[in-house]
Amino acid sequence: MSTLQTHVKFWQIARVVVGAAVLVVLAYTYSLGAGTAERNPFNYFGYFTNLTALLTASLLVVAGTFGATRWARHDGIVVARAVSTTCMVIVGVIYNTLVPGTGSAPAWVSVTLHLVLPAFIVLDWIAGPGRRTLPWSRVWWVLPYPIAWAAVVLLRGATDGWVPYGFLLPSRGWVSLVVHVAGLLAALTAVGVLVWWTSRLPQVISEEQPGLTPS
Repeated sequence: MSTLQTHVKFWQIARVVVGAAVLVVLAYTYSLGAGTAERNPFNYFGYFTNLTALLTASLLVVAGTFGATRWARHDGIVVARAVSTTCMVIVGVIYNTLVPGTGSAPAWVSVTLHLVLPAFIVLDWIAGPGRRTLPWSRVWWVLPYPIAWAAVVLLRGATDGWVPYGFLLPSRGWVSLVVHVAGLLAALTAVGVLVWWTSRLPQVISEEQPGLTPS
């Protein structure tokens, strides 16, 4: 087995193991909410961390399962990994700098979702196989998912009063909501630019795969 094959196989296994483990953690944490509002899946996955972790873990399993095929290096998969990396960096930075220890989940769950998973995703993006140069014209793709999440959360806050985070409470006024959401989107864009830039870094082990044409 060549060095490249060993490299790809290692990351295939790592992605599947980490992705599956995170899915188990999410299922376990969801089960802890029995008899509470958090047992409602729309509430549980209304948290940006939980929804992003679910999507990221699912992507890891898919990328790991098909990691040795050309399909895993499809433009859409690479962009999805870049968006996932961007969002997980935001999850890690915001939780660990602004709201550490504020969640109700067990401490080890918070560490897994807010520290271990973001760290692995960044490492996977930098060192794992399948990364390709992303065109700058696609950096805006980091925004549709968080915009859709924010729209649903704000709509729920205005209709049934439920929001995942206090700063999204309608009672704080629309100015506060606009400032916080705009700040989140600006941070996502900034991190997205950084992730897009890192797509231009040399791979740990060259796969000799043509990248996307920058524009």
